[in-house]
Amino acid sequence: MDEEKRMNLANQLLGLNQYHTPVVCSKCGGVMIFKGVGEYRCENCNALEYDDYGKVRCYLEKNKGATAADVEASTGVKQKTIRMLLRDARLEIADDSRSYLVCEKCGKQIRLGRFCPTCEIEYHRNLEEQQRKLRNKDLKGHGLGNEEAEGERRFNRDKR
Repeated sequence: MDEEKRMNLANQLLGLNQYHTPVVCSKCGGVMIFKGVGEYRCENCNALEYDDYGKVRCYLEKNKGATAADVEASTGVKQKTIRMLLRDARLEIADDSRSYLVCEKCGKQIRLGRFCPTCEIEYHRNLEEQQRKLRNKDLKGHGLGNEEAEGERRFNRDKR
């Protein structure tokens, strides 16, 4: 098994290469350097390659309003990956599209991400509240976050 296949297999097992990031140049075997928005350039021969996000982005720039099936047929990027890009808010469904994503909490139609704006706010408030409770629980034995001991002395001194 050659080095590139071994590296791709290891990345897939670890979940590191979910968007098929080019690591090794397909032309000269050099190292690919990230240049931004899904673009990678070889440090040796300057060859330009794209990860899945870059391929989809470039295709959509030229073909506005294309469906996921069109994108898959033209770029080879699977529709499952395109849905992941939409859920990660790296892509957005066009305004005039007839298809939408669904908010995971309330079921409202959305164009990107996992939640509608209202549920997004509620989700983050709940997350912050959970973190606050954990933080207060961790600080209880240290004289902080101890509501029932409010106003009491931290140290009891011997009376002489």
